[in-house]
Amino acid sequence: MINKIIMLGFVCLISGSVYAQRKPFKFNLPSKEDTEVSPIVKEKVDEYARKIDAIIKEEKKLMEEELLIAQGQNLDKAEFNKQKAEIASRYSLKIDQRIESLGFDMDDVIQKQVRYSLLNNDVTSKEELREKLLKKFRPTKNITGYISYGIMNLTNSKTDNSLDKNLGYAGNLEFGLKLNCQFSRTSPWGLISGIGFSWRTLNVENNMFFTKDANADVYLEKFDKNLSKSKLRTGYIMVPVGVQYNFSKLKNAGLDIQYREYDKGFKVGANVYGGVRMSTNNIIKGEGISQRERENYQVNPFIYGGQLTVSYGDFSVFVKKDFGNFFKDGRFESDKALIFGLALGW
Repeated sequence: MINKIIMLGFVCLISGSVYAQRKPFKFNLPSKEDTEVSPIVKEKVDEYARKIDAIIKEEKKLMEEELLIAQGQNLDKAEFNKQKAEIASRYSLKIDQRIESLGFDMDDVIQKQVRYSLLNNDVTSKEELREKLLKKFRPTKNITGYISYGIMNLTNSKTDNSLDKNLGYAGNLEFGLKLNCQFSRTSPWGLISGIGFSWRTLNVENNMFFTKDANADVYLEKFDKNLSKSKLRTGYIMVPVGVQYNFSKLKNAGLDIQYREYDKGFKVGANVYGGVRMSTNNIIKGEGISQRERENYQVNPFIYGGQLTVSYGDFSVFVKKDFGNFFKDGRFESDKALIFGLALGW
């Protein structure tokens, strides 16, 4: 009986708790910040509490009447205390028996509250519960933001050209939106796509800078003084399309309904990508010069390639390789971008 009273108090405390679940940009699960006690559970607990209170009041009144009778018998203190303890023990047992006879099913009440906390709705049948669970644990479809940064190299299978010999640090900054679409509730596979904005920057050293001749052909020329900055930065709109495999284990939602937490755990993805150039800036700073020119420096207007990504939660490590040349029309021949980087999603 004591265990049931403790559990009753626990259920009553549920009404003051907060059940929070946050999933950014989720399309498949409507989320509620606060979940209170189930109306059905509250009604049952209140009714049970009222009945217990009535039983205790009735038995307490009868016990007090017996104690008054015992007081009137002019017993010595030791004998009166003995009878008082016997009367209290007898009525305590009687109260327990009457409460037990109420047939309050604590397990059923707790199950109803768990279902309400899970689904934000009271269910009255297995069919309704199954329908609610199937609706809650649909295949994951969401859009998340991401930002990434990678170190870029220009690979060249032929003899090094002038850019290869004078290229310093090169990097790729990208941010955008990523679409995740799980194929089914239990599938480890899903489609990945989205849209991003990428800025690829080539820094050249040895006081060299990008320039163009009379025919608009791009080449590197040496500045006759010191340069503190010489870089070519190109922006692209990027679109990836690929698949992702999630290694998380299946979970059981009850009623033989299984699901996989597709957004969590360890994941591996592979995709192809394509990009369209937005603009190119030639940035030069040094002794006697400071300029930023937004012109056509024959950087390829379209890029395409492949990417491999390993992720855990929102953190990713990736490598991507362009299949086409960084510059078009054979300029700086065979230079293709190879990028190693890190990405963070939210």
